[in-house]
Amino acid sequence: MAFTLRIGDRAPAFSLPATDGKTYALADFDEARILVVFFTCNHCPYVIGSDENTRAVAERFASQDVRFVGINANSRNTYEEDGFEQMVERMEEHRFPWVYLHDEPQQVALAYGALRTPHFFVFDAGRRLAYTGRAVDTPRDATRSTTHELADALEDLVAGRPVRVPVTNPIGCNVKWEGQPAKWMPPEACDLA
Repeated sequence: MAFTLRIGDRAPAFSLPATDGKTYALADFDEARILVVFFTCNHCPYVIGSDENTRAVAERFASQDVRFVGINANSRNTYEEDGFEQMVERMEEHRFPWVYLHDEPQQVALAYGALRTPHFFVFDAGRRLAYTGRAVDTPRDATRSTTHELADALEDLVAGRPVRVPVTNPIGCNVKWEGQPAKWMPPEACDLA
C-alpha cells in the first residue's frame, strides 16, 4: 500500500482544533465544490516563501466554491515554533484565508500520507483526490516560479476538465515526526513521481 493518497482516493476524515478556537471536521467543508487540504507549518522556509502565492490562489478561487484547509502536523518537540500557540500568533499576524488546524497526534498526516511542508491535496466535489503535490516549482521563493501546478489543477477542476498533471513531487521540508530526528521520513514514504 502506498504511503501517500493516490488519485481517486477518498479524503480521509478528520476532526482537529483550529487557531480560531473551533474544531473542524471534514464534513464542515461539505458546501465546498473543491477542497484543498494542505500540510504546512510555521517555520519551514518553503512554506514562508510560498504563503503569499498560496494566499493568492485561495483568494482567486474562493468565489468558485474552492476552500483551503491548512494543517500543521509538525512535532513542537522538533521545532518549538510549530506549536499551537505560535500557530495562533501566525494567523493573527498574517490573516491567511484558510482555517489552520493542528494535528498534534499526527494521525491525519499519516492518513493523507503528508510528505513535506507544503504538500497539497485537492479533492473534487465527491471528495476524491484529483491532484496532489506542490503548488509551484520554487516554493522557497514563489516569485521565481515557472510552473503553477496547484492553480492549473484548480483551473481544470473548475472548468470540469480532468487535471492535466495530477501528481507532482511536493517540494519543502519533510514533516517533523514526533520522536524522530528532524530529517526522518517513514520508510514506506517515497516521492510521488
